[in-house]
Amino acid sequence: MVVEQQKLGVNVDMKVGDRVRVKDSVVVYHHPEHRSQAFDIKGLEGEIVAIVTQWHDRPVSANLPLLVQFSKKFKAHLRENELEII
Repeated sequence: MVVEQQKLGVNVDMKVGDRVRVKDSVVVYHHPEHRSQAFDIKGLEGEIVAIVTQWHDRPVSANLPLLVQFSKKFKAHLRENELEII
């Protein structure tokens, strides 16, 4: 059962532990195998490991609130509309 969370104006229908896939074209520059190069992560699958709403015990309104772990060495912050639950 997916519980909708609303924290600091961020509506999140996904929760920590959900398996997700990147459904839109998202270009990153920090992929470990393509350092400092444009790399499109569309289609990659990973797991949500955090929903960022606090930093150093202070509330924040993150514009990329979902932290997704794709591999042991690669994580990325994404928006909910860039992901789909699998």
